[in-house]
Amino acid sequence: MAEQKQEYTAEKEFIDEKFDIERSSVVLEEEENSPIPEVAAIVSNKDDPNIPVLTFRFWLMAVLFSCLLSFFNQFFWFRTHPMTISTLVIQLLSYPFGKFLARVLPAGPLNPGPFNIKEHVLVALTANCAGGTAYAVDITVIQKVYYLQDFGFGANFLLILCTQMLGYGMAGVLRRYLVYPAAMIWPSNLVQVALFNTLHKDEELEAGQWTRFKFFCVATVGMFLYQWIPGFIFPVLSSIAWVCWINPNNLVLSQIGGAGGLGVGAISLDWNNIVSFLGSPLIVPWWAQVNIAMGFFLIAWIMVPIAYYTNLWEAKKFPILDSGLFMENGNRYAVKTILTDDNVLDLEKYNLHGPLRITTFFALTYGIGFAGLSSMMTHTWLYHRHKLVAQWKQSREHSEDIHHKLMQAYPEVPDWWYAALFVLMTAVAIVTCEVWDYKLPWWGVILAVALAAVFSLPVGLIQAITNQQPGLNIITEYVIGYILPGKPIANVTFKTLGYISMAQAMTFTSDLKLGHYMKVPPRAMFWAQLVGTLIAGLVNLLTANWLLKSQKDVCTPLNKEFQCLSAKTFFSASVIWGVVSPNLMFGPGSMYNSINYFFLIGFVLPIPFYYLKKAFPNSWLDYVHIPVLLAATGMMPPAQAYHYTNWLAIGFAFQFFARRYHPEWHLRFTYVMSAAFDSGVAFTGLLSFFIFTIRGVGMVEWWGTREDLCPLEGSPYIPAEVIPDA
Repeated sequence: MAEQKQEYTAEKEFIDEKFDIERSSVVLEEEENSPIPEVAAIVSNKDDPNIPVLTFRFWLMAVLFSCLLSFFNQFFWFRTHPMTISTLVIQLLSYPFGKFLARVLPAGPLNPGPFNIKEHVLVALTANCAGGTAYAVDITVIQKVYYLQDFGFGANFLLILCTQMLGYGMAGVLRRYLVYPAAMIWPSNLVQVALFNTLHKDEELEAGQWTRFKFFCVATVGMFLYQWIPGFIFPVLSSIAWVCWINPNNLVLSQIGGAGGLGVGAISLDWNNIVSFLGSPLIVPWWAQVNIAMGFFLIAWIMVPIAYYTNLWEAKKFPILDSGLFMENGNRYAVKTILTDDNVLDLEKYNLHGPLRITTFFALTYGIGFAGLSSMMTHTWLYHRHKLVAQWKQSREHSEDIHHKLMQAYPEVPDWWYAALFVLMTAVAIVTCEVWDYKLPWWGVILAVALAAVFSLPVGLIQAITNQQPGLNIITEYVIGYILPGKPIANVTFKTLGYISMAQAMTFTSDLKLGHYMKVPPRAMFWAQLVGTLIAGLVNLLTANWLLKSQKDVCTPLNKEFQCLSAKTFFSASVIWGVVSPNLMFGPGSMYNSINYFFLIGFVLPIPFYYLKKAFPNSWLDYVHIPVLLAATGMMPPAQAYHYTNWLAIGFAFQFFARRYHPEWHLRFTYVMSAAFDSGVAFTGLLSFFIFTIRGVGMVEWWGTREDLCPLEGSPYIPAEVIPDA
């Protein structure tokens, strides 16, 4: 599910490749360097404190790219096939733009010399703070669309602001333990460092060889032109469900081969469709993709069909893959009929209406999410406990490496800046929830913030070393679901305050470490992150409000372009955990009570693999990663099965085949290609929207635009109309 998503990036793979290829040419200075080999190979151990940073060029590009990135990503979040433009695109675009400004602006305070690497880093970090869509926007969307409730722009913006910036105050405390010590690596940042260094040094090109930027431009234009075919002219290419087409009237064939079913054999020739929920397969390392593939096949193609066709939890009454909410007879659940006027559960109406039912697939994804969370704890303890303990001791001793010593040249951000921001944002959260009717009392806000604060350090220790971030979304909605049952808006608000505050703290801390590596002045980092976060919250909300007002039937099946599948899943979660509550949904006597055993299964599962790996070293067991495997289907729903199969196929082509047989090309261009394809698709999507969609103009209807080629893929095995009412 979207809320259980765990990001798996290419950092470890990139570092391994970079280190292997450059090891022969890297000659470390005899003077002091980082004790971590990967860091010593990639991060410079020199600095010039006189390099200008907060220049006019920086402010211009930071504001411009932050506005563009936050708008693009929020806009595409609403689309039926969403996508995310990564900060990598901004890193690539800002480099030539910065050099252009350095060339055309008059020399002086506005243009203090050549565009430098520290300005570039700061532009990318500002955009990074603005790159993600604010999680609290989901609350605004489900309030307006599903709960028919609107607290107004002021309340929405304040909630977004405090949930996005609470983590910033936590990062100020965490920096002593997660930024300063050499042992806190934050592997994801080494990829960024390598790219910055690559862009700012002259490329040694062979005759006829393209620069990375030329390749980026050509690939972007190529994808921009191609995307018009599956995106507008011939949309059937987005999901070629040929298995279903053999006999469209066969229900089982539709459920197995349909794009809305198990997607067996379904092919997509649409880059936007492939990356819409899982991100780019070009940047995820092969070892992670293998684990994701194993998890996907085990869960989606083995567990789900077995459970469905054996009628586990009356599965056949519902579609095989769906995140919707149902009645006992298979009809859609009318949530508003069991709520009071102020959106609180009316237990009498609920008992009269009947218990909430979800698809067996949806229930299993929650169970797998439970198992993934507990397996992360066990896996981290078994595989990383000695390293974590050693590095925790080192962090407490504040041992200094060369990078920390070089950073002493810059004034540090006073602790009271972070403390004041933390207290202010906590107060804003309390006032917002008390003044407007979020149903979350002041002590609920404090409890959510306390959960985030308590978990931030241990989660940060794990992420800084292993690049894995255990999510608090399940725990937060589970806890508040028991404490405040029947209150959906309180549930999602508590979850956002607890889960996203911690996640934001990790984002800010990671960025602080990148600035540490690149020797960016800490106070410049503070203001850059602050500006990026403010811009993101404002632009995200403005974009969301604009689409909610301008698009008819937005976030419903009636709107083909903007169905907001992530919001639909978020709403379903608010009903399951907030309206109905965990006690009624998963407690004793519930049909789904056995889902709780997945906590135990996940806790135990890594143990045998750990000891098997010790018994059989240097085998395929070295690559088994249970938390990654269990999180494989974390984006289902809203992702469909065929998204995974096509994503894995593209990943195999680049992360296995190209990496093994064309390693130099792979290292040089694969990540650039990923950013270029995302950019090309984004430009096509926006241009198509403003030229055609906003004017209500569509492609001329022909066979290639039909949406009824597999009409039964979302149908239940037992039609709802022949099931007697509850």
